[in-house]
Amino acid sequence: MIDGNSITALESAVQQIRNAQAQLTLRLQEIGAEADALRAEIASLEATAVQMERRIDAQMIGNPSASVSRLAIDEYEIVKPTPVEQFPVDISGNVTYFNQHRRVPTRTENMQPVSQRFADRTITQACTLLLRESGRPLHVNELYNLLTAGGMQFSGKNPTISIAVSLSRNGRFEKVDPGTFQLATREVGRMVS
Repeated sequence: MIDGNSITALESAVQQIRNAQAQLTLRLQEIGAEADALRAEIASLEATAVQMERRIDAQMIGNPSASVSRLAIDEYEIVKPTPVEQFPVDISGNVTYFNQHRRVPTRTENMQPVSQRFADRTITQACTLLLRESGRPLHVNELYNLLTAGGMQFSGKNPTISIAVSLSRNGRFEKVDPGTFQLATREVGRMVS
């Protein structure tokens, strides 16, 4: 049989466990509130980033009424800018890093694939085919549109960055303008021979 001292010691131990449990529950609630606040801050930053991206896109697109011609490749279409007149560059003390009047192709969201041509290929493999077929440099937005039309699926939030990074890190490609790539010169030589 258990004596009175043992019962008192056990009751004290149970009370300490209950106190520790209450403290941990309180701390868990504090962490939950902190996590909710962080989620709200992340959502606010995301909204700000999206607004800034839209402003950048609007600035880069410049004249939205510019005409475009289309170049068909298999069952895909590549938007090809028509030659535009040169715009005067403002040299009023501001540094211009690139021509803000250049036409940047738009990225089509939620495009349904018309084939599964690129479903089992890597970004670099598929882009090599597209650049060979087009015979000209392509912007990452054009590549994205063609890749998704060909059944490639992207999991990241900004697939055009994934495309640009993949092409930048691979020696088969050269960056010729902001966001625009072509096959490297030695790669083009292989196509000709």
